[in-house]
Amino acid sequence: MSVTLTHPWLLWDLGGIHDCLSFAPYRSGFVTAHHIAWREVRNADLPIDFDVIGWLNGEVATHLPRPQDSIAMLTSRDIHFHHHHRAEIGDTVAEALVTLGLSNAERIGTRRLAAPEAYGTINIAARLNRHLTQSAMLEAMTIIAEARTTAVLESGYQVMVDGKAMTATGTGTDCITLACTADADRPETFAGLHTEIGHALGLAIYEAVRAGCDTYLNGEDTK
Repeated sequence: MSVTLTHPWLLWDLGGIHDCLSFAPYRSGFVTAHHIAWREVRNADLPIDFDVIGWLNGEVATHLPRPQDSIAMLTSRDIHFHHHHRAEIGDTVAEALVTLGLSNAERIGTRRLAAPEAYGTINIAARLNRHLTQSAMLEAMTIIAEARTTAVLESGYQVMVDGKAMTATGTGTDCITLACTADADRPETFAGLHTEIGHALGLAIYEAVRAGCDTYLNGEDTK
């Protein structure tokens, strides 16, 4: 497995075909993939009424080595600021690769309707060395979301909602991709917090997202 940054692309080579689940703009849902990619964009590159999905499909087809085996996400965060964390619990190894900006931050249950020029986001990719059923992958996605939210809450980043300061819980354009090995005979059926899988996955995501929050709040980049 390797991570390659060739601006404006950040590419995670998973080292082989994996079972994946995501809501990424390129090849979402339950698919198989060998690569997970981030495409950095400037907000000015995506005007209102622009066919973003069609444009991204073309970018992937032109620039990625195996478009049919890739998942791609979009971010306005400078992709030089990416954060990796690896957690090993028992037989489970979880890895997280995260880009994070908070200019589009939201508080759950509210809506700020951020201006287009402020579309920062949290893009998370996670890899597990375990084979999961589809229902376990759905459970694992909830662990990723919980870990992200915990890290953002603990960062203390504030948003104004109806004149009131509230602690952010994420951004309005977050994206998550989960990749699991696809070569085991017997898939795992559970991935909750009481399992090694949930423990390792939650730890890897939390540490990577928290590192992203700290970098952002230290002012190294503010998109």
